[in-house]
Amino acid sequence: MTLAGLTLAQLRERWFANTLHVLMLAIGVAAATALLLFTAQTEDRLSRDARGIDLVVGAKGSPLQLVLSSVFHADVPTGNVSYADYERLTRDPRIQAAIPLGLGDTMGGSRIVGTTPAFLPFYGASVAEGRMFAAPMETVLGAETARRLGARLGQTFPSAHGLGEGGDVHEHGGYVVVGVLAPTGTVLDRLALTSLESVWKVHDVSMPVGNERIGGLQGPALRPPAPAPLQGDPHRHDDAHDHGAPGAPESAMAMKEVTAVLVRTRSPIAGPRLKREINQTTALLAARPADEAARLFSLVGAGAQAFRLFAYVFIAAAALSVFATLLASLTDRRGDIALLRTMGATRLGVFGVLLGQGLVIAGLGVALGLGLGHGLLHAAAQVSAQARGLGITGAMIHPGEIWIVIGGLGAGALAALIPALDAYRTDIAKTLAEA
Repeated sequence: MTLAGLTLAQLRERWFANTLHVLMLAIGVAAATALLLFTAQTEDRLSRDARGIDLVVGAKGSPLQLVLSSVFHADVPTGNVSYADYERLTRDPRIQAAIPLGLGDTMGGSRIVGTTPAFLPFYGASVAEGRMFAAPMETVLGAETARRLGARLGQTFPSAHGLGEGGDVHEHGGYVVVGVLAPTGTVLDRLALTSLESVWKVHDVSMPVGNERIGGLQGPALRPPAPAPLQGDPHRHDDAHDHGAPGAPESAMAMKEVTAVLVRTRSPIAGPRLKREINQTTALLAARPADEAARLFSLVGAGAQAFRLFAYVFIAAAALSVFATLLASLTDRRGDIALLRTMGATRLGVFGVLLGQGLVIAGLGVALGLGLGHGLLHAAAQVSAQARGLGITGAMIHPGEIWIVIGGLGAGALAALIPALDAYRTDIAKTLAEA
């Protein structure tokens, strides 16, 4: 029998104990792998989704909830903002772009976002097939949404109330797919875009005459903004009375609301000042996505550290268990080792048999753990709407996994090293004399 065959034969002899070692190591590796994939994907996704957005303005509430719902689309909104407040933002000279969002419905599990065509440049997106929406009840689907729904141009999909699954289907007819976006690697891939007029129509909000056809919002929102500050000068007629679009009835304008507004400022210093001004002097809430993303990671940091420690403990426990088993096995087999030496086996060969057992156990544990880590994370992401909203998946390989592999194999090698060295130093004559 070759030394490799002897290694496998000894592993089979203690198959139950070795199986437990493999499982313990696999649990630790799976936990470390899932944590690595989750944190890496979350950080990357949050960074890409928030790029280019300086502020999010919405209803008073939790800043983190506002950012999660309006930027990452992974939570429910804090409330609504009047359309008049949105228009005041568009007239502030410090703001380069203010994009309204209307949330509250889903299409086949994907969130419907009422907005304007100016939403696309925030994510560097473009229409890959068809065209941009140009009338109420037309929709442009993100790449992932279109793939998941199997959507084709001209196909109609119903909308459901609420941002979770199982909402009541609206009775206003469906959305007609007029375009599909090119993949962006951002949250935009998982959305269904339409006009604000569509959202208002579905929810029975009156639209002023003349705004039925859009091609983007009509009225002051798309015209060059007048140079007026957010806090209106009481002597300025427009700011003092909050007029709506020209010719629009005040009652109709008063009913119009948006969920939140994404803001890009003209200079880096304008963002903090504008945020402070909005929060202190208005009934609105302004939040910086970068700040809230950092706060989110600080909140989950303690849990991630505990989870990582749990993984390390399991890997260490598995290594110690392998060490104890191999050491006990060596004690029972000193006579066999001495006999192998008399039959021509070298010291290095005997050393390799013990070391090989540790590496085989570690290799099996690492391989099983990697598969479990990827599979469990992918399954959890399919169950959790929040995880799906952040684009979490187990179907990817992170470069950092190489260190998990090295760590797992290293733990197995270290566990077998002392028994292997003891076997290497075995005194043949003394052992056979004591046998």
